[in-house]
Amino acid sequence: MSGQYHEQHDLGVLMEMGKIAPQEFHAWLGLDQIVAHEDGLVPRKYRELIAVAAALTTQCPYCIDVHVKAAKSAGAEAQELAETIFIAAALRAGAAASHGGYAMKIYESER
Repeated sequence: MSGQYHEQHDLGVLMEMGKIAPQEFHAWLGLDQIVAHEDGLVPRKYRELIAVAAALTTQCPYCIDVHVKAAKSAGAEAQELAETIFIAAALRAGAAASHGGYAMKIYESER
């Protein structure tokens, strides 16, 4: 075992999990087809950029890897990716501030 998290070969663990719980695994895999769906009303490039933003906020390294590559393949430019990154970061900061408000409510209730 290497001591590193999120190495590419760690994806093999997911395949093993899929053998143990195949129905759930395939249902989970099917969720990604929503993103990978060819151009619907929302074009594929934007679907992938949305997925990148979600992956950044959930901090899933595998999702970041897959969806950045897919966004580039779908025609996303570096500037679009950079803007997406900063939009996700702003929303993540907003969530921290919002949860900070909750923390303050807890603090105040303990008086």
